[in-house]
Amino acid sequence: MKSALITGINGQDGSYLAELLLEKGYEVYGLMRRKSVVDYGNVEHIKDKVNFIYGDMTDLVSLINAVKVSKADEVYNLAAQSFVGTSWEQPVATVEIDGVGVTNLLEAIRIVKPSARFYQASTSEMFGLVQEIPQKETTPFYPRSPYGVAKLYGHWITKNYRESYDLYACSGILFNHESERRGKEFVTRKITDAVARIKHGIQDYLELGNMDSKRDWGHSKDYVKAMWLMLQQNVADDYVIATNETRTVREFVETAFAHVDIKVKWQGSGVDEIGINEATGKIIVKINPKFFRPAEVDILIGDPAKAESKLGWEREISFSQLVERMVANDMKLVEKEMKIDQINLKEKEIAIN
Repeated sequence: MKSALITGINGQDGSYLAELLLEKGYEVYGLMRRKSVVDYGNVEHIKDKVNFIYGDMTDLVSLINAVKVSKADEVYNLAAQSFVGTSWEQPVATVEIDGVGVTNLLEAIRIVKPSARFYQASTSEMFGLVQEIPQKETTPFYPRSPYGVAKLYGHWITKNYRESYDLYACSGILFNHESERRGKEFVTRKITDAVARIKHGIQDYLELGNMDSKRDWGHSKDYVKAMWLMLQQNVADDYVIATNETRTVREFVETAFAHVDIKVKWQGSGVDEIGINEATGKIIVKINPKFFRPAEVDILIGDPAKAESKLGWEREISFSQLVERMVANDMKLVEKEMKIDQINLKEKEIAIN
């Protein structure tokens, strides 16, 4: 039985990866930060099947302990301050976790178990101000946020440890990948959650920033398969994981509303643009300048040819299916929330009477 250590296990990718490895018969260990209230996040449903170890990416001693306890054959580093917007508000913390933290984990592996195979979660945000379209493994990097810069350090230090210490260390340059488990601070989940609330009549409109930003969106469940495949090769290497399709935020909004039978009609431009429910005439989308980035990444579209040919990887969930799954999930969550609110209201009325 192989042993795997996953940092960031309770996040979107970590949970899907844990499920995949458990299905393949791995002994799975997950790194967790100690909190006053234990929160298993997205792995709540499989917490009894995972071995949890307390640790922190900024604490080398705890990472050395995690590698020792897990005796990991494979280490997947998915831990990160992963929200681009927050990286401008917390640039130092982002660097310590997303950059220096990678070095700490590589050091722990080098010291304790250099035979372990290491996966680093790199990101398309490293391309930033893109130098070519589509972006591939050889495209020059030009990050446009503290997050992208920190991730670029993590990417290069991984390559450096591979070449300096002969570690099996590789990076997956993953383009935007979403799912039903995505946090609500991310624009895609913000959209699908709002669509569900607007459909149920408990929210009036959705506020967004740059509607013209173009992204290459896939599903997390497909992308974690690529992570695993990277660590099964004879030679460690870096791979772009993407769909080779790009869509604007506006298109994501249109697709999400379409799944609840709402057609969006657009009026105006720039910060004055609004989205109107064609059937009712109500404004359901507004632009808020506070959601614009200080330095924008205008277009991301990845070329997964190398991963498809060398790893045999291919995505199974289309863009439309991705959005549909997210909207359907949020519709159920909102309906459940509304039922709980109704029960609480009835209990209050009974108590008053």
